[in-house]
Amino acid sequence: MKRLDQKTCLVTGAAQGIGMAIAQAFIDEGASVVLTDKNVKAVKDVAAQMGGAAMGLDVEREKDWAALYEIWPQMDVVVNNAGITGFEDSPAPQDPEHASLEDWRRVHRVNLDGTFLGCRYAIKAMRASTAGSIINISSRSGMVGIPAAAAYASSKAAIRNHSKTVALYCAQEGLNIRCNSIHPAAILTPMWEPILGSGPERSVRKAACVADTPARRFGEPQEVAAAAVLLASDEASYITGSEITIDGGLLAGSIATPKRV
Repeated sequence: MKRLDQKTCLVTGAAQGIGMAIAQAFIDEGASVVLTDKNVKAVKDVAAQMGGAAMGLDVEREKDWAALYEIWPQMDVVVNNAGITGFEDSPAPQDPEHASLEDWRRVHRVNLDGTFLGCRYAIKAMRASTAGSIINISSRSGMVGIPAAAAYASSKAAIRNHSKTVALYCAQEGLNIRCNSIHPAAILTPMWEPILGSGPERSVRKAACVADTPARRFGEPQEVAAAAVLLASDEASYITGSEITIDGGLLAGSIATPKRV
């Protein structure tokens, strides 16, 4: 048997990047996967290629969550992955002094409110079977301060804490519903493309972005997906309220400089 045989899994923000990689990894491990995204056409195209189901979902809108669970009322695994940085549509500053209140709230509506709703509906969808796995995608930025991205860092830190709260609540309720968070750092997804560009300086920019990472490279979406498969599987039956950091050693301590031979 594959690791996720007979499990029904939901992945938000699955049209690209980490969400798409997680959905593919789940399908490869035998799961029935519902891919969701705000970009309805894109997620339906991706799902058709993978062999999964698809539905449009704006994670900050509760009526979208309610509509989804009318169709799929039972879930074994829910991955709350959808999120924004705050820089997608606005060049405005995101630091603590100059960020606007609306930009701050916009990031929190998607990242934090979306995860809150995802967890709430997941518990409802798992309560009947009294078991399941909720996986919240936080960030390395949720564990340290990020001066240029105050709202993003704040929202991801809140996701980290809320994951622990959900884990404790489910245990208190006598439910075998586990909740954990994953904290990726620099993962090579489409989010980085505007920064890296496609010209001759791309390799230089890539190196600069991971210069403080001991592994000296970007992570790949598949590396995050591998951790999600573990947390979704029954192998992780004693893991709840925990976090997995996927950062190439960035938060381990001081920068490690490889020896030159």
